[in-house]
Amino acid sequence: MSRRTVWWLGALIVMLLGVLSVFMYLKARPYQEVVDHGPSPAAQANPYLAAEMFLRERGINVSHAESLTVLPQIDPRRHTLLLFNDRSRMTPRQVDQVLNWARAGGRLVFVAESIWDEQTKQSNDLLLDRVQLHQSLSKDLKDSPPVPESERFPKLTRLYLEDEDAPAYAGFDTDFHLDDPKNLAQAWANSAKATHMMQLPYSLGSITVVTDADLWKTTAISQYDNAWLLWYLSADTDVTLIYNTVHDGLLTLLWRYFPQAIVALLALIGLWLWQAGVRHGPLQAPAPKGRRQLQEHLRASADFTLRHSGQQALLQALQQDVLRRARLRHPGFAQLNVAEQWLALSRLTRQPTRAISQALSPVSKRRLSSADFCRQVAHLQTLRNTL
Repeated sequence: MSRRTVWWLGALIVMLLGVLSVFMYLKARPYQEVVDHGPSPAAQANPYLAAEMFLRERGINVSHAESLTVLPQIDPRRHTLLLFNDRSRMTPRQVDQVLNWARAGGRLVFVAESIWDEQTKQSNDLLLDRVQLHQSLSKDLKDSPPVPESERFPKLTRLYLEDEDAPAYAGFDTDFHLDDPKNLAQAWANSAKATHMMQLPYSLGSITVVTDADLWKTTAISQYDNAWLLWYLSADTDVTLIYNTVHDGLLTLLWRYFPQAIVALLALIGLWLWQAGVRHGPLQAPAPKGRRQLQEHLRASADFTLRHSGQQALLQALQQDVLRRARLRHPGFAQLNVAEQWLALSRLTRQPTRAISQALSPVSKRRLSSADFCRQVAHLQTLRNTL
């Protein structure tokens, strides 16, 4: 291929690339695309993050905690305490602490957690019982009023305020109902068939009880007037929100951020266990059965009985064997008293009565020395062999 042909081919390629670039430039159109990566880690860890941000935007100072240990540091005046955590382990002392805080001027808002039991006249919610309100299932209401046809939102909870023509609507769970048997509540909010929020004065403060707090979580706070209701309950105060936060454990975090290190550590542990379990040297072969004599079996049996039953069992067995042989040699031996039995044994074995009494006396529970034990066994064996 000549040099001129190479130049022409190169120029053609450059021209084609230029035309392609101009075409793509004319056809290309810029656009924007929003990629949803889901909730942020902060939102996943805090279900009430949107509620906190909403209150902060309205000039309310908001803090949160996971337990009531912060309560002594909170001034009840012009302060609202939102108890949205699990209170199944709340103690009577903690209940008194919270109620004393509300009595001193604080606003308390908490969720009723248990159903009232008519038989036991209590529920499993100590705080709810102390404020003398009851919670029941809406389906168990006997005299529920009929839903009027003019009601636009029968499943929403309505809150009527003074000087307001229209009510505020909130998305409480309508499966539960609050009852006020003592007529202590001064304000309440109802759906078409049940009551889902009650507010009652408590000395210098106030207590608000709701059937659930899910309407203030991030997924629901923007619906209806849920956010406004939270602001209404905590307006002109500072807010402390108490709820349980689920934290990942140490092992979960280690596996998430250091999986290779954990796998390597497990492999090293496995190799060390394998190396530690390897035997050094050949296995010892079992002894041949031909070398096991009767004497060895008897000695092994005696050693086993001595270890597990003690000296008393062996001595008592020898004594019983002596008495058994005496009964065979002397008719009526079993009907004799002890002294007569010893005299009969003395005549049969030609052993002194003193030796026989020492050999057949009840065995002491005290452990004998090796010499005394061998001497006692020898005496019994002599008597047994003589009979």
